[in-house]
Amino acid sequence: MRFLPEPEHRHGSGGKIAILLVNLGTPDAPSAGAVRRYLKEFLSDPRVVEIPRLVWWLILNGIILNVRPAATARKYARVWLPEGSPLKVHTSDMANGLGRLIATPDADVIVRYAMRYGNPSMGNSLSALKAEGVTRILVLPLYPQYASSTTGAVMDALAAWTARTRNLPELRIVRGFHDHPAYISALASSVREHWQTHGQPDKLLMSFHGLPKYTLDKGDPYHCECHKTARLLAEVLELRPEQWQIAFQSRFGRAEWLQPYATEVLRKLGEAGTGRVDVICPGFPSDCLETLEELGIEGREIFIGAGGRDYGLIPCLNSSDAWIAALAAIAANHTGGWEAPTKADLAESARRARELGASN
Repeated sequence: MRFLPEPEHRHGSGGKIAILLVNLGTPDAPSAGAVRRYLKEFLSDPRVVEIPRLVWWLILNGIILNVRPAATARKYARVWLPEGSPLKVHTSDMANGLGRLIATPDADVIVRYAMRYGNPSMGNSLSALKAEGVTRILVLPLYPQYASSTTGAVMDALAAWTARTRNLPELRIVRGFHDHPAYISALASSVREHWQTHGQPDKLLMSFHGLPKYTLDKGDPYHCECHKTARLLAEVLELRPEQWQIAFQSRFGRAEWLQPYATEVLRKLGEAGTGRVDVICPGFPSDCLETLEELGIEGREIFIGAGGRDYGLIPCLNSSDAWIAALAAIAANHTGGWEAPTKADLAESARRARELGASN
């Protein structure tokens, strides 16, 4: 079938606005099977791994999917919450928090979330919004800094859904918000809140997810946008250059990635006898495996093992009040000119349709 089935039209239900938050994704469970399914979808995306397809297919299916899932599942198990994956739990809380903040007694604005890989999928979530009478959708990827492998991949999934949809809603997408004042302010609030409890460290390490260096060489702006985010945050916190540092984590494979590597920075800081390091991850609005396990557990072991004395991981923004307010500000910047119909307007539209003989 060329197009997806269209939902039944109901008079008085159209004109709704939706904001769809999109995060990377997560396995459905901390098990080898669930991780294998997730990694297969994630690592099969040519946006994520830019290796010739045949070569990568052999590596992925012959080695990685046979070796990595069990080890990764054990790592997920260390951070899994009673409600599920941390990333999914926090993303759901973000959507609920934003929905409550922007709700009004009369207008109907819907906030939902989806995952680029895994569940709930973008395609299913977009179709569900259409079925609810939504005709205008703002897609808001939860990637502050644009990268081809993240926001670009979300755009690909959106395009794939539009190619299968007959009656398309009006669509807008947020390309990024790495320097949005509300986002920087929310980051600064999270740091200050942590320091009010624990005191200020000797060094603040701002760790971003790494990418292969060739992405920078080929024109990906991610590296530059990470540096701008870090600089703006340091300025707001009034930090001197020696009080903070940027690094990149989650290196995979043998190719050169964006540097400096977080593991090497933490090791060197420990060897130098640094009293205390605090780590923040400004590229991750929600805590996940990469923040909680890779930095929260492994990063601590590296730093303390090398001679460091105290280590703090500043939580991601998650569903903090400052971040929900920032999300609302970012969404408002991209929904200008969109006004949700009031419930009275929709009821009047349905009444008129019935007068003309409509059955629904």
